[in-house]
Amino acid sequence: MANGGPVQHGFPHLDTVREAITALYRRLSYTTVQTFSTSVLPADVAFCDTDDLHLGAQRVAREIVRHFRLPDARLIVGFREMTHAANVELTAGPEYFVELNDRFRTHRRDIGAALAHEVAHVYLHRLDLAFPTTAENEILTDTVTTYLGAGWLLLDAYREDGVSSQKLGYLTPEEFGYVLAKRALLFGEDPSVWFTSPQAYEAYVRGMARARRDEQQPPLTAAGWAGRRRYAHDRRHVHAVAPEAPYAFAPDPSGRLRVSFSCPTCHQRIRVPVKGRVRARCGLCRTVLDCDT
Repeated sequence: MANGGPVQHGFPHLDTVREAITALYRRLSYTTVQTFSTSVLPADVAFCDTDDLHLGAQRVAREIVRHFRLPDARLIVGFREMTHAANVELTAGPEYFVELNDRFRTHRRDIGAALAHEVAHVYLHRLDLAFPTTAENEILTDTVTTYLGAGWLLLDAYREDGVSSQKLGYLTPEEFGYVLAKRALLFGEDPSVWFTSPQAYEAYVRGMARARRDEQQPPLTAAGWAGRRRYAHDRRHVHAVAPEAPYAFAPDPSGRLRVSFSCPTCHQRIRVPVKGRVRARCGLCRTVLDCDT
């Protein structure tokens, strides 16, 4: 939790975020991801200063547990002085002990954001889905929290001005915006209407712009003129394609040229023949893609 300190910006964890989205689809399936089409709503996690601290925290925890389809999980929420925003003890369940930073005693509107991340830890623990390192695993947790409809709370907890700052989670604000944009494009949802933080809205706009770029990379037909021209050049010189190019060429067993690229929805690699206009369907997220190969 950044509290008054510098907030990192940009997209330094983008590769891991994309790997997390792919891993989520592989573990849950397209059908299960679709059941999370409705986000946590502001009214469901509203927390007034007049509410009882512990009863209110338990109520918000129950709502987020319900959102993640964990009906048999029970969160016991407490508060103590600590460096991080929150911590959860991952056990066999069904009870899980969550500790929140004492700061939330007086910043109650952000309790839902902190609990969303910790409940996602429980969710991933039960799915047995994890990344190799602690840092990667925290990025996975933030990504899953956001992609499944509770992470807009984490982005809305980001506030920054000339004298103070607050940010929850391990993704940058723009990366939270990127994952939120991916979700918005998938479900036709507009989370920006729920933001109370102007800085959160700005980060979401930047994240949406980056997410849109994923849909405009060749060989997708939505690619712009410059991308199409570069792609045509690379297709003629397949052995000189730059490593950072969003596509790669390779022959299939029969010697016919194929191009591989990332699905703009789930980022699984897709391979199609190089033969002009083709329509491809991602086998993981079922997105239908119009391509000009």
